[in-house]
Amino acid sequence: MFIGIAAALVAGTMLGLYALPGKYTTDFEEENKWSLFFILTMFVVPLGATLTLMKGVGAVYSGIDSGILLTMIVSSFLWGVGVMMWGKAIDHIGLSLGFSLFIGTVILVGSILPLGIAISKGQPLPSTPALIAILTGIAIVLLGVLSNGKAGLAREADEAAIKSAEDAEGDGGESAKPKSYALGITIAVVGGLLATGFNVAFTYGAGPLGEAVVANGNPGWMTAMAVMLPVFLSGGAVMTFYFLYQLSQKKAWGKFKTPAFGKNFVLIFVMAFFHYAASAMYAFAADKLGANGPVVVYAIFNTTCLVVAVVSGILTGEWTKASPTARRWLYTGLFCMVAGVLTLAFGQTLDQAPETEPVAEAVVAADAEGV
Repeated sequence: MFIGIAAALVAGTMLGLYALPGKYTTDFEEENKWSLFFILTMFVVPLGATLTLMKGVGAVYSGIDSGILLTMIVSSFLWGVGVMMWGKAIDHIGLSLGFSLFIGTVILVGSILPLGIAISKGQPLPSTPALIAILTGIAIVLLGVLSNGKAGLAREADEAAIKSAEDAEGDGGESAKPKSYALGITIAVVGGLLATGFNVAFTYGAGPLGEAVVANGNPGWMTAMAVMLPVFLSGGAVMTFYFLYQLSQKKAWGKFKTPAFGKNFVLIFVMAFFHYAASAMYAFAADKLGANGPVVVYAIFNTTCLVVAVVSGILTGEWTKASPTARRWLYTGLFCMVAGVLTLAFGQTLDQAPETEPVAEAVVAADAEGV
């Protein structure tokens, strides 16, 4: 159990920190940073990890039904757009808000979707106690998302007031045009909605790929890697075309020739490794914790990720110019999201059967976060 809990903590920490190295790149435009990141995290790292760690890779994918594969590809395109928007949101509103709003939206949608699917298919809903707990958790997370949105708008107003005061004093120095927090908040929320395409891909692909993974002598947790490869490759294709256009449109190709490229590459590779490895570590943790693994890891992973992202944003000075009111909204949002995640996890345990399916099913709950 200790190994599983430790792995869940590491996974949440890696996802919470994955974007932090990007704050220290130099001489790169946003398009340079994120295009290199997506090439590494969507193509290089997944292919390298899968071919190195998984046995019988060709056999695992050769038997998958073409209809399932097509569904995975289409939903992965949506997920790719969502993750791309996540990166844009972080550039607009910082780590703290970018993470909490994006992941909060994913948790909300990921918790509501199963209920909607059950209703549409005429399937029984969870028991009354479980349903009450789940709906309560959803409401608390929603409060957290709204609180963080309020924190972002309050912080924007604080920074605008400080800038106006500096201009009135005749500082005279030119500064970059401030980015709209309202736009950044919208990008994060819409990106979170689109990122739930990962859930769809995983729901359709985990079963057949999970059986093939185990049949070829691999541990069950590697199902996550088997599903992630086509998902990342498909999502990466969307991002490749987008950034090729952006780099050309903004004439940013020359920025790759900077003397700081080596340092930037290392920083961005760390981002890519953390981003991908968090999912594999999540699956490993769920596998190690047995029957209660999905629920326990879901709570630990999301809570750790949110706390680490918000704290790292604060420590790197994102909220230096924010008023106490804006910070209170941020802390309230974080508290609500953590409380909501724990409530959702508790609700899921109320109807949990003694036995659970392999970890393939377990990973669906959290991997939609773009991990």
